[in-house]
Amino acid sequence: MSQRRAAAVSGRPSGTDGSDFSYRMVVDSRYTKVAKGKLRLKALIAAQAFSQVIGCSWLLLSASEEMGFNRFAIISSSIGFISVLIGELGRRHSRGILLRLYTIISCIATAFSVACVVRTDSFVKAIQYKNASALANYELVEVVRVLLGVMLQIFVIVTTNTLVQNMSPPKRAS
Repeated sequence: MSQRRAAAVSGRPSGTDGSDFSYRMVVDSRYTKVAKGKLRLKALIAAQAFSQVIGCSWLLLSASEEMGFNRFAIISSSIGFISVLIGELGRRHSRGILLRLYTIISCIATAFSVACVVRTDSFVKAIQYKNASALANYELVEVVRVLLGVMLQIFVIVTTNTLVQNMSPPKRAS
């Protein structure tokens, strides 16, 4: 009993004098990089999901003002939500294949978003007039959302690639 009290007071467990530090386990830096990468990817996936929700809400609002739905916007939103689900599954279960698939599918969704903006000439109007007042409110929000989505996609690609590289086992020297 007195040993336990003495160990609690000194801060060192009983039975060791501190000379066994070389035998203790050390966490490989690769695992800490994976943990940080997963945390960063979680924030990026949440930002993509938020962007998809904004895109769907603007799609519904623009459809109520105009004659119908934009096919590229519907395809982009559908593929975007699927990619977010795949990315979250890959992140949670540390599956490199799902993370690579997530990167590819989210790139496709971003390409469809860009095609949607280019097809409606909103981006050309914004550049040509150099004035945001020439665009309708939903067009301006859509252009900004797509531009932020492209920048977000670049971060997703970099983060996912480094995460997958750190998750793979190290190569053995022959």
